[in-house]
Amino acid sequence: MKYEWRKQEKSLYLPKAKPELVTIPPLKFFMIDGEGNPNSQAFSTRVEALYSLAYAVRMMPKNGYTPEGYYEYTVYPLEGVWDLTEKGRQAKTLMKDELLYTIMIRQPDFVTQEVVNLAIEHVRRKKNHPLLDDIRFETIEDGLAVQMMHIGPFDDEPRSFQQMKEFIDENNLQIRTLKHREIYISDMRRTEKAKLKTVLRYLVNEK
Repeated sequence: MKYEWRKQEKSLYLPKAKPELVTIPPLKFFMIDGEGNPNSQAFSTRVEALYSLAYAVRMMPKNGYTPEGYYEYTVYPLEGVWDLTEKGRQAKTLMKDELLYTIMIRQPDFVTQEVVNLAIEHVRRKKNHPLLDDIRFETIEDGLAVQMMHIGPFDDEPRSFQQMKEFIDENNLQIRTLKHREIYISDMRRTEKAKLKTVLRYLVNEK
């Protein structure tokens, strides 16, 4: 039976469209850094590199190797941790060219560095992606966080962030970092902007 993150991990990936407090456990990711406008070719190329590696792991049994503990699963959604340059932070409106980001795709628990190395070898043989060497494999533990589902265009996210900030203030919490996480639940190529679903998340501390 295939493991479906949409069904098995709703608390992480399908929150309600209102802020809530959650604790995020340690999770494994393929990650790559970048900067600038997410509508650029540079961003698309990074996304492509991540997915090539994620699918190499997913398809390993069909390519003659089954990692220990492997199970059938749906590839996890793209995520991004977003920040701004100092110039971007000083600006009164969002300057997309001043964005700093780390985009990532979560990996199942059975994935080890050995599995990652084999996946990289496979992708190199099949299609040697130029950014393959820039991808890293890490475990991240976000811990205490406030999150909600934002429904609509990315440019409308400020209204959801405002709701989250009000929730944080009302619950005696404080934001840990100016960075925030986004998880892209919808297929951006096939979904109307008004129906896009994006999980927004701030890391927080109790005061």
